[in-house]
Amino acid sequence: MIVVKDVYKDWKEFKLQEINLEVKQGEYFVILGPTGAGKTLLLETIAGFHIPDRGNVWLDGRDVTRVPAEKRGIGFIYQDYSLFPHMTVEQNILFGLRMQKTSTAEENRKRVKGIMDWLNITHLAHRHPSTLSGGEQQKVAIGRAVAIEPSILLLDEPLSALDRRTQDYLRDELKRVRAEFGITMVHVTHDQTEAMLLADRIAVMMRGRIVQVGTPREIFNKPLNEELADFVGIENILSGVIRNNEQGLAEIEVDSSSAVYAVSELRDGAVKVFVRPENIILAKHVDQSSARNVMNGHIARIHEVGPVVRVRLDNGLVALITRQARDELNLQPGEVVYATFKATAVHVVRA
Repeated sequence: MIVVKDVYKDWKEFKLQEINLEVKQGEYFVILGPTGAGKTLLLETIAGFHIPDRGNVWLDGRDVTRVPAEKRGIGFIYQDYSLFPHMTVEQNILFGLRMQKTSTAEENRKRVKGIMDWLNITHLAHRHPSTLSGGEQQKVAIGRAVAIEPSILLLDEPLSALDRRTQDYLRDELKRVRAEFGITMVHVTHDQTEAMLLADRIAVMMRGRIVQVGTPREIFNKPLNEELADFVGIENILSGVIRNNEQGLAEIEVDSSSAVYAVSELRDGAVKVFVRPENIILAKHVDQSSARNVMNGHIARIHEVGPVVRVRLDNGLVALITRQARDELNLQPGEVVYATFKATAVHVVRA
């Protein structure tokens, strides 16, 4: 549905550098990256607001690189919603249909009524955006975007200004939009939870480049390098050397007295070892787990993070455990514990 081929654009102070992407029809595709990565500029280039210096943008098999934005048939939802303040909710949703001039006024009215009913905002029809909550404004923006029946919907940080509860609700609404209308959706965000919950696939963007594309599991569990691992929250990053590999089980020396076992095709050389903190189990006795990897250490710090507890050991390892597990073990700073994790929970890349 969307193909971005070798796109390069220089704004002097920032560049999109040789961007290559393919988004499948009906896919919910998320572009994830830190602030300043170029995510919005890429989205606006797909929309037609910027023409690349070189490279091409294809939509549904058609080269639209130099086709004006208004002729691409794309819906766009901005971070600030960009609703017309002087128009009512109903008029905002109706706007795009009037611009298309392909249906009668009665047909447009019926379509807008159906969309408002579907989004449960019919009772807001005659109110203006300034009187609405952030969540209500976002629903109006969604309604306005889908009213023109776009085959592609682009979303620029659409949930970033909302409280957590409203974010949760609107994530479900966006999934419903995709399921109901079969729209191909490209969603820009810096929020990793948002990306994980919404995406069929994710492209991670840094400094104007796409650095990895994959499923949420691939991105968050098998990053390609240390920078990506750090960005996606893999706090346990160890340096090591592969000493042996027997039938795909690599033995990695991480210091003079410790080894880590990982399922890996790599057979030798210097490597980086990644273990997500939630994949580490803490125990007071080593026989409490059958995991291949066991490393002991003293508890340096215990910190509650919402529903989970973050435990840092003096050997540098970090584990995320439940409050119930912390209470059952009666963990206290200074105690010796065993950090255990499976070989399948370890991801290894070349150093």
